[in-house]
Amino acid sequence: MISKIQTLLEMIKFKHTVFAMPFALMGAFLAGRGVPSLNVFFWVVLAMVGARTSAMGFNRIVDRKFDAANPRTAKRALPTGDVSLVESWMMVILSACLFFFACYMLNMLALYIAPFALSLILFYSLTKRFTWLCHLVLGVALAFSPLGGWVAVAGTLTNYPWVLSLGVLFWVAGFDAIYACLDADFDRGAGLYSLPARFGRRRAFHLAVFFHFLAFVFFTATGYVTQLNTYYYAGVLITGCALFYQHLIVNPRDLSRIRVSFFSMNGIIAITLFAATWLSLATPGETILICSYCGAGFTVPTLA
Repeated sequence: MISKIQTLLEMIKFKHTVFAMPFALMGAFLAGRGVPSLNVFFWVVLAMVGARTSAMGFNRIVDRKFDAANPRTAKRALPTGDVSLVESWMMVILSACLFFFACYMLNMLALYIAPFALSLILFYSLTKRFTWLCHLVLGVALAFSPLGGWVAVAGTLTNYPWVLSLGVLFWVAGFDAIYACLDADFDRGAGLYSLPARFGRRRAFHLAVFFHFLAFVFFTATGYVTQLNTYYYAGVLITGCALFYQHLIVNPRDLSRIRVSFFSMNGIIAITLFAATWLSLATPGETILICSYCGAGFTVPTLA
């Protein structure tokens, strides 16, 4: 059973939840102008885990034939038979149930939004069959992360900083367009759509640069709209450096370091923006717990 669970988690790349989770928590922290209650924090985390697990499982199911034909993905659990179709569907359904139950435990607005949010995330998996705008659809889907976190705490969309969701949208669209370069030739041959398959890797990279520039602008604007302090803008600066580094180490002719770009840098961006938001909202002198086991923490200094 443990081995099967590990295989399922690897199949959906569970560790990549780090991309969306920090933004959901960022929305929650902004809504409450600080750390939300433990109850809200708990259900927000479970809602994000449920939504992403369901969406990734659905993606693996509907793409299983393409994955089997693509040399890069042929060893995934479904094409190899390590996980059955029934097991995959069970994971998708149970994860969706977890998502809806977590939203129910938060508030009614979260529950009302949940079907639309999950439908959009699931719909993304089908978009490569008919549009090269699939990367933007994924961006819109993940842009629900901070919005969901905000609703979980506030119970309303009033005063929600939409620029934050726009930042997430273009950040995701940019890195997804870059990652799609790995499968550009296969997608073109299989009749699938993506920016690299439609316009070539070079133009896809240029569009990714534009998307990431917009993301940087919207992330910066978020600090202004939500009245965050210097700590947040320091995080935005680190984010800008991480975005630049992604485009520095990967280019259309050399994709060998694309996994460093995709996984490491984007994980750093998500965590950095969340941490910067938390610091910005914290009271000077407040100790932020880093490790609950050893009691290590960080005391927020007073800004000059």
